[in-house]
Amino acid sequence: MSSEPAQRQADLLAFKEIREKQQEELRETREELRSLRSLVRAFVYYVGDLTTQMRVHGIEPPPPPERVQEYNRTGV
Repeated sequence: MSSEPAQRQADLLAFKEIREKQQEELRETREELRSLRSLVRAFVYYVGDLTTQMRVHGIEPPPPPERVQEYNRTGV
């Protein structure tokens, strides 16, 4: 039974290491998600500007894919 406290301490250290790694991965994932959202918003504005320019010049752009239309409606 004297090894039980040592095993608990080892388990706790292992758990903390796993938790720290998962938290770092979660931070990285959140940063990547923020970056991708920013990129999508930038593309939305860019494509909107291009569409407007096409229409000004008498060119009707093709309709966007359904997923893009959904994003334009919902923002998601």
